[in-house]
Amino acid sequence: MIVRDLAKEILTERRVDSDGWSSVRLLLKDDRMGFSFHITTIHAGAELHMHYKNHLESVFCMEGTGSITDIATGETHTIRPGVMYALNKNDKHILRADAGAPMMMACVFNPPVTGKEVHGADGAYPADAALENSA
Repeated sequence: MIVRDLAKEILTERRVDSDGWSSVRLLLKDDRMGFSFHITTIHAGAELHMHYKNHLESVFCMEGTGSITDIATGETHTIRPGVMYALNKNDKHILRADAGAPMMMACVFNPPVTGKEVHGADGAYPADAALENSA
């Protein structure tokens, strides 16, 4: 059984900060669950251009409001507490947090991340093999 406390893990190397967001990775590849689980904060007013071409992601909004735009269709969806979205086709997207407050999101990645990933210039996390080759 794996038990982790967000309040404690936020103070460890499991917290990763980048432009417009911070994430506490509660489950990682080394946990051998087949997915990773993160609590991610999107900073108020952030606009993030992302494309997880190497991962599938599902996200559940717990706090805050914003929107997500599907680049392929141009369709924009409102994000608020209780809304889930899944990037089931490695969808290129723009995630925006409203200016008033950050959004807190619960995120699941498949395949799982190793823990230190940040978005590259293409908006993606690197493939796991690329990470292993650079180590």
